[in-house]
Amino acid sequence: MKSHRECLTFNIPKRMDFLNITPQVEAAVKKSGIQEGLVLVNAMHITASVFINDDEPGLHNDYDAWLEKLAPHKPVAQYQHNRTGEDNGDAHLKRQVMGREVVVAITNGRLDFGPWEQIFYGEFDGGRRKRVLIKIIGE
Repeated sequence: MKSHRECLTFNIPKRMDFLNITPQVEAAVKKSGIQEGLVLVNAMHITASVFINDDEPGLHNDYDAWLEKLAPHKPVAQYQHNRTGEDNGDAHLKRQVMGREVVVAITNGRLDFGPWEQIFYGEFDGGRRKRVLIKIIGE
């Protein structure tokens, strides 16, 4: 069995945003040379997410509105976590809802997706550098 590891780095200027990272994951799979296996893609920060869904702007706007209703950023005093001097209690909750990672099968050297599936990085506390791990294993 072979393995391949890469890290992507992002510094998203907006507090919350979604970025399609499928092309970067596909490039890593190609670079790995693995034809049959699995790829793990995970956000290495507790205020960011990796998830799979459709690349449709209306859906991304719906996520933005829904997450802000679920865990609004303001007032920041509503979160006990923010008593530590942070202002990102909401970002931790948003990450919990959207998830930490995805695993995708690799078949014939390609991501084995269903219709419309794409991999996204979700940022919930932007304005600083964050990483996403890509770990590929297989033959």
